[in-house]
Amino acid sequence: MNQIFAEIIGRETGLSSQKVLNTIKLLGGGATIPFISRYRKEATGGMDEVQVGQVSDGLERLEALAKRKETILSTIQEQDRLTPELKKRIDGCWNQIELEDIYAPFKPRRRTRAQVAREKGLEPLAQFIMKQNQYVPLGRKAQEFVDSAKGVADADDAIAGAMDIIAEQVSENESARNLVRNSFRKGAVISSRVVKGKEEEAQKFRDYFDFSEPLSRCASHRLLAMRRGEAEGFLKVSVSIEPERTVDALCRRFVTGRSEASDCVEKAVKDSYKRLIEPSVENEFAQESKELADKEAIRIFVRNLEQLLMASPLGQKAVLGIDPGFRTGCKVVCLSQQGQLLHNETVYPHPPVNQRSKAESKIETLVKQYHIEAIAIGNGTAGRETLDMVSGLHLHGVEVYSVNEDGASVYSASKTAREEFPDYDVTVRGAVSIGRRLMDPLAELVKIDPSSIGVGQYQKDVNQTDLKKSLDQTVENCVNRVGVNVNTASRHLLTYISGLGPVLAQNIVDYRAENGPFSSRKELMKVPRMGAKAFEQAAGFLRVSGGKQPLDNSAVHPESYPVVEKMAKDLGCTVSELMKDRTLREKVQIRNYVTEQTGLPTLQDIMQELDKPGLDPRGPLKKFSFSEEVHSIEDVRQGMVLPGIVTNVTNFGCFVDIGVHVKGLVHISEMAEGRFVKDPAQEVSLQQQLMVRVLEVDLKRQRIALSLKGLQ
Repeated sequence: MNQIFAEIIGRETGLSSQKVLNTIKLLGGGATIPFISRYRKEATGGMDEVQVGQVSDGLERLEALAKRKETILSTIQEQDRLTPELKKRIDGCWNQIELEDIYAPFKPRRRTRAQVAREKGLEPLAQFIMKQNQYVPLGRKAQEFVDSAKGVADADDAIAGAMDIIAEQVSENESARNLVRNSFRKGAVISSRVVKGKEEEAQKFRDYFDFSEPLSRCASHRLLAMRRGEAEGFLKVSVSIEPERTVDALCRRFVTGRSEASDCVEKAVKDSYKRLIEPSVENEFAQESKELADKEAIRIFVRNLEQLLMASPLGQKAVLGIDPGFRTGCKVVCLSQQGQLLHNETVYPHPPVNQRSKAESKIETLVKQYHIEAIAIGNGTAGRETLDMVSGLHLHGVEVYSVNEDGASVYSASKTAREEFPDYDVTVRGAVSIGRRLMDPLAELVKIDPSSIGVGQYQKDVNQTDLKKSLDQTVENCVNRVGVNVNTASRHLLTYISGLGPVLAQNIVDYRAENGPFSSRKELMKVPRMGAKAFEQAAGFLRVSGGKQPLDNSAVHPESYPVVEKMAKDLGCTVSELMKDRTLREKVQIRNYVTEQTGLPTLQDIMQELDKPGLDPRGPLKKFSFSEEVHSIEDVRQGMVLPGIVTNVTNFGCFVDIGVHVKGLVHISEMAEGRFVKDPAQEVSLQQQLMVRVLEVDLKRQRIALSLKGLQ
């Protein structure tokens, strides 16, 4: 079966079927996506984590389809209607829609009009009518089926029942359904109308009060907006085609003569289309279009989340974190270089309290007392005002940063936050989260439900199971790409390491607390429930610094240590010397170390890692400052050119924070000069610092339109 799956997935993805087969075997053996993409490149042909993920998703879908086929075969077998030809066709079918079409005539039915007619004994009459014999009067034939005991009052009643049976048979005919599907595929239109009497309540959906466009051209964000309006009871949404040509084509397929029976068949076909086929196919296309829109929205969310998680860290520095506020004040926390909470209090620099000088004095004192090296200020309510105040203090040697606080409130009220800070309220926890985000965004953001971070579009409207799976996989990929220090990583961060999970992550933390820091990767085998397989999957992503084995602080997997040790031995040096001395590494002829277990891709990765062991792929953090000209939306004027930070990227543009509490929108049409932009992600990325021009300011609707034209 794996071979069949590999061929199907290979055709769908364009990947080598043999490499797909190797990947399927690795997945079946318990290997994770990060492990396979990093340490099994020989088997996969160098597939990255996205491609391995495609194989994993395809395998899951095909395995589910295989189970569905088993159920279908069993059901038909129980009916004693499973022929060798039918079984062969089902066995060879790997398309969900086609499979369900094959199964349709055998599917246990609810009590339909056709079923009632069959119970009245009218199926033979339906078969006679379908033959469309012009020589036998239909009325006389129908008279044979009149039976008051069965509820057939007269010939007309018999003919009506037979037509119900014909209508159902037509609706279950594969070629008929495919004909209608083709018509929908070519000409389906999605339309939305406002529910009468709800015009005032539905103002946020006013763009869709009287809207229609070809379904094939409907962007995912528009489709999801309409579906949200429908779910909230404000819109009626439909997917439809002009039916005339399709119905005519169906009639030509089933109507074969010119008789009274032929007229009945034509009426039955039209009834079948209107009552059975068209609603069913509309549902198919509505579901399919929703799935495609979900997939696109999830793709955008995943891309944005990855960029957010991989944002540059400040590193281990003493940080003062501030969660700004007006009436409730600004929560201030002081964190150690390891992110431990040392001190917290509240200052009130803004209205209505207006104790600015006292707040400034307190911050200056805390900076000196706790040797603060950087200040992180949340970008929410009162964020810009607090940023201006702290920046105005001109604290020597202390950088001030605006930090995206989306999701901080979710974290502060979570079980995780309560476990970390049981003696502090939500405001203190939020300030700690803001400070730690500056130090290491990835380590802090893994504690928050990714869907709460706010870097997607319509994330609440997409399939939540698919969204969670994709987001969790993205977090796992990012954590493993960076790697973690096993002696400082939190339980939440360790949970995402390849091969671990919540139980082993907690066991590592407990072992560390009881026995002190790990001195080597090998010591991980002493952790309860750390088996050989889990160690294999996790070890390369866990770093141990300061131990006897220098490779333990690199991404070189323990299984490759003998290779590096042989390289060092051949050069007459130690592994540590080999890692420190570029001239020694340049003497290594990696082809001399190729074995059945270790190929060139792995050897190339090893040499890159020896060159820069444990290098954080996220890069250095860049300083950013908002314009001093604008502090609120009232300060913004058309034509201004202002610095900003990209906070969200959608498929219709990007949102930019220019420091006035209202995010401006750069529409996709304003992203490039003189050329068409298909995907905003090709032009900008999350957290990117850029200059924007103000096109329009709408104070009433609190909206700012921006442009990148001529500025990038």
